[in-house]
Amino acid sequence: MLCYALGFITGLLFLAVEKDSRFVKFHALQSTLLFASLFIMSVVFSLIPLIGWFFNMLLIPVTLVLWIGCMLLALQERKFMLPVIGPIADRESSRF
Repeated sequence: MLCYALGFITGLLFLAVEKDSRFVKFHALQSTLLFASLFIMSVVFSLIPLIGWFFNMLLIPVTLVLWIGCMLLALQERKFMLPVIGPIADRESSRF
């Protein structure tokens, strides 16, 4: 659950610290990829006048729901995969 607490910062921290648990590595990598991509999308939307503001306003509740949902599912020790990011995190978590 802590992998999702502060977005991609705690994801990177757990990727660096955890050596044994593939479950923790998976969630740390999924957290890093998810929140880094949401951050990049927010920056790109900020550069677009008018309509970018609208998309940023839609991105805020989506981010909040993903953040809470991911933390709760990880707390229940469920390995869930987000679309696109989940399979990448699953494949790459064995490398770390």
